[in-house]
Amino acid sequence: MEKKWFNLSIEETKNKLETDIESGLTNEHVLKNREKFGFNELKTKKKKSIFLKFLEQFKDFMIIVLIIAAIVSGAVGIAEGEGITDTIIILIVVVVNAIIGVLQENKAEKSLEALQKLSSHAAKVVRNGSIMVIPSRELVPGDIVVLDTGDYIPADLRIVECANLKVQESALTGESVPVEKNIDIINDEKAALADRTNMLFSSSLITYGRGKGVVVETGMTTEVGKIAEIINDTDKNITPLQNKLNQLGKILGTVALGICAFIFIIGIIYGKEPIHMFMTAVSLAVAAIPEGLAAVSTIVLAIGVQRMVKKNAIVKRLPAVETLGSASVICSDKTGTLTQNKMTVEKIFYNGNLFDIDKNQNKDDDMKRLIYASMLCNDTKVGENNELTGDPTETALIDMGLKLNFDPAKYVQKPRICEIPFDSERKLMTTVNEENGKYIVYTKGGVDELLAKCSSYLYLGEIRKDLNEYKKQIINNNEVMAQDALRVLSMAYKVLDHKPTKEDMNKLEQDLIFIGMVRND
Repeated sequence: MEKKWFNLSIEETKNKLETDIESGLTNEHVLKNREKFGFNELKTKKKKSIFLKFLEQFKDFMIIVLIIAAIVSGAVGIAEGEGITDTIIILIVVVVNAIIGVLQENKAEKSLEALQKLSSHAAKVVRNGSIMVIPSRELVPGDIVVLDTGDYIPADLRIVECANLKVQESALTGESVPVEKNIDIINDEKAALADRTNMLFSSSLITYGRGKGVVVETGMTTEVGKIAEIINDTDKNITPLQNKLNQLGKILGTVALGICAFIFIIGIIYGKEPIHMFMTAVSLAVAAIPEGLAAVSTIVLAIGVQRMVKKNAIVKRLPAVETLGSASVICSDKTGTLTQNKMTVEKIFYNGNLFDIDKNQNKDDDMKRLIYASMLCNDTKVGENNELTGDPTETALIDMGLKLNFDPAKYVQKPRICEIPFDSERKLMTTVNEENGKYIVYTKGGVDELLAKCSSYLYLGEIRKDLNEYKKQIINNNEVMAQDALRVLSMAYKVLDHKPTKEDMNKLEQDLIFIGMVRND
């Protein structure tokens, strides 16, 4: 079996793609690879013309029956001198039904196109020995991509460098929490997607850390591209409602023909004129066709689509909206929940008490210290309109501060001087921020790990030394907060009167002052 990218070492990957990790590809090599592999974009089916979409609205059996009924009704009306009013009404209903369907399909397509434009991101690449920013569609295999927290992954990459790298790839693997990545070779040639920890996949999001990767697959050959290809090749299936309407149309058509034949035969038996009996039979058959059924079903589905739009769901075809209502089985992920990949802080502990975050309106200095520790010892990026990008656990901490009306400007205005990144073995993260000429050390992490680094605690504005006694309260409340298997983080700090030196960095996480804990749901 041929080795796959995750089975190759960094050196083997580099040689196979004829690239250099430090200097990247040359312009000549980029052009050569683009000619061979094309642009880094997903292919879509050729768009249908408005006219073709309009004609497709007349495929349903019920619509065909209505059109036939309109033609026959017109013929009968002309023959009997009653005009073609019924024909015009039926055709108006059919045409309006088709127009509604086309308008809805076009509206959905425009919304999807807008989403595709929004998902078109830029990429930082190393080319000709320098870092540049290019549109992601211009990436080619062999490009070296530089990644930081908050970046979208523009193609499938083999990781060549990483530092505490975590990636949100739930759309591909179903894992609701970020996955830790590394550069190690994976020897299992049949490793599942979720187990390929040395790979980064297109459309995933960097939630923590930083790294560098070499592009190995682009466009339709990426894992997302394979899914897109399956979707493009999927046969169109009719929905339960369409199936029932088609069945009803066939039944009504058959009944109508039966009525025509029965009335015509009875009339002939009784000696009536054949032409007169034919017109009478056709009139009765037309009356049996419910002209308003197609319009009513279309209007009901259109209302359903608008309700879905209000829930931020885009429905491309009208009949698809009723498919959800026909679902009898919903498959969820292995935890039995459907997640939003979003966490929120529900409870906080400080000053010896446990509070619900929504009910605690007392913003004293100790609580402010806890909130600022959560916000400053944090790698979340705050964008326009306070849009948060980063690890769900960390974004929940920033979101807590924003909900409590803590000014994000103050969060940004306290510059980070240095840091000790989170480590899965230490289970701690530490930052040093400058505040009013002083240097504040903030540390967050697991309760047990952080308590081992503390020598005192903050209580009602005082720094107290009898930590051993207070530990009982901390541990008891930690058990209460963790009893639902939810994540509990603790916070601590200390104040330095000078900027940390290299020697100070080794002692940065010693003699800390315990502040409190937060629970993420």
